[in-house]
Amino acid sequence: MVKTRSMRKQEQEAAAVRKNGKGFSGGAGASTESEFGGPLGVSLMMLGLPVTIWGLFLFCNEKEGLCPDWSRLPDLDSYTFYSHEAMAVILGWILFLVLLWKLLPGTWATGVKLPSGERLQYKLNGFVSGVVAVAVLGLCQFYEVIDLVWIHDHYLELATCSIIFSLVMSVSLYVSGRLKYSIPSAYLAGPGSTGNVIQDFFMGHELNPRIGNLDLKQFCELRPGLIGWGVLNASCALKQYRETGQVTNSMYLVNAFQLIYIVDALWFEQAILTTMDITTDGFGFMLVFGDLAWVPFTYSLQARYLAAFKSGVNMGTLTVIW
Repeated sequence: MVKTRSMRKQEQEAAAVRKNGKGFSGGAGASTESEFGGPLGVSLMMLGLPVTIWGLFLFCNEKEGLCPDWSRLPDLDSYTFYSHEAMAVILGWILFLVLLWKLLPGTWATGVKLPSGERLQYKLNGFVSGVVAVAVLGLCQFYEVIDLVWIHDHYLELATCSIIFSLVMSVSLYVSGRLKYSIPSAYLAGPGSTGNVIQDFFMGHELNPRIGNLDLKQFCELRPGLIGWGVLNASCALKQYRETGQVTNSMYLVNAFQLIYIVDALWFEQAILTTMDITTDGFGFMLVFGDLAWVPFTYSLQARYLAAFKSGVNMGTLTVIW
């Protein structure tokens, strides 16, 4: 392929970024600041965030009781942190949503202008994908093809597998971004182009990594974790019903209010194209972990708590809340 003068200039800029450790805010200028306390700060976050997810489970479950003893650690040997079955579920869920993205109809929206002058195209069918995904799961539950209560009962394993997947994906994205020596500077993320491996890995080196027309960052922001959050909540409600024969008003409220949040995000999917997550931040550990692990497995804490410890509200309180 014959390279134009502008293409050669962009390649030289990208090489300069890697050699000199200078970054670009979406390709718009050098980045001299390290966010979140620099390499030390992001290292502590990468260690602490997974521990937080595990801790929220270990100190809030049926085994530890309503008021756990904070003076001692839970008996870790009594818990299963990982299983191949759970990993298969995580991988299958993501692949299923990719398939829905590909096959279901959707509109194509134009993103904001990049420093290169280019505007990327994004397929928007998140709401339809969410409806179809929930419908498929509902039908499978009704005809006893699957049991959604399994999700609640293997919550810790699923969380661990999501953490592992997030780490592997983050490493792959960083290595891929670094190996693309000809990537124009306009496609590099400023916060993730400091020249420090740890900082850039956490913040994300490449601005908009893609596989074909599938924008990985946009997909992960609103699909696996967000829709998965709703599925986790539903599994907690089913668990409560199976254990007690009813679903409490509190559980209905948690599921309803959080579902409103999820539906709103999917219905107004195009709004995400102007957020800094898409326009400025690279796609690194921070966003990958946040989208795929943190959102579903911390935001569902309330529903999981109610499944373990029955707590209801009377009709008067319920009416006032609504």
